[in-house]
Amino acid sequence: MSSGKSAIIFPCEINSLNTVDSFFHEEWNDAANFFQIIFFDFDEFVENNILRLNKRFEEDTTCIYRGWMMKPGQYENFYNRLKERKLNLVTKPKSYSLMHLFPNVYPYIKDDTPGILVYPDNTKIELDEIKKRFQRFMVKDFVKSEKGTEFPPFFSADISEKDFNHWLEAFREYRGKLFTGGICIKEYIDLKKYNGSTNEWRAFYIGNTAVSLNPNSGQDSECPPPPESLVEKYKDLPSPFYTIDYGETAGGSWSILETGDGSVSGLCKSQSVPDFFESMKTAL
Repeated sequence: MSSGKSAIIFPCEINSLNTVDSFFHEEWNDAANFFQIIFFDFDEFVENNILRLNKRFEEDTTCIYRGWMMKPGQYENFYNRLKERKLNLVTKPKSYSLMHLFPNVYPYIKDDTPGILVYPDNTKIELDEIKKRFQRFMVKDFVKSEKGTEFPPFFSADISEKDFNHWLEAFREYRGKLFTGGICIKEYIDLKKYNGSTNEWRAFYIGNTAVSLNPNSGQDSECPPPPESLVEKYKDLPSPFYTIDYGETAGGSWSILETGDGSVSGLCKSQSVPDFFESMKTAL
């Protein structure tokens, strides 16, 4: 039975409720210096709707989730079930959905991100409409595109209806159970490259403060970061914990590439894990 300081909940290793998922081992190791730690069985929860925790709490405790992505409905269930156990996640379901689903956050960032067309699931996708709007475009669901596979990074306006439908079907197969919301068509832009790597940066925002800004695409250390004014511009989005990915365009300007809920956004390779959790503790 535990009470006192705020807590972080991590997924556990398979069949080991008292051991952190190995993917999050480094985070767990450093987070334990600042927070109480809770483990839960992620697979059991999302597949069977059974919430297994390794601790009980007698007093209301502020809680942060660091783990695998959940669909908005799953996260809302997770939030409510934890609340029954006196664990109050800092990110409410509405805020999770806002930052996790790109069409939801788009109205807040539209001045600094490529245009989109949105087709909720079971809505007919109008290729002619897409071609009129974009010369080149990428396909994603409401959360992610499909990288690291044979799926094309973008399509040109001269693609045929037959080929496009083929790739849409392939996209759904690639995403599988992770497919979320529907199809989001996004204008494709060229990013500036340094020695073959794009110049992308991820900012973590906690409590309306950008607590970190780190390279996120393996680029050289001398690559310039996004302007401070742009990073500060988006510090007040309606969520307590989120990420924004910024990319330098081929023309030298900057664009928002993605957003994410901070609970399920990965840390950058160059990021200081202890500093991240210390900033989180300070913000809370």
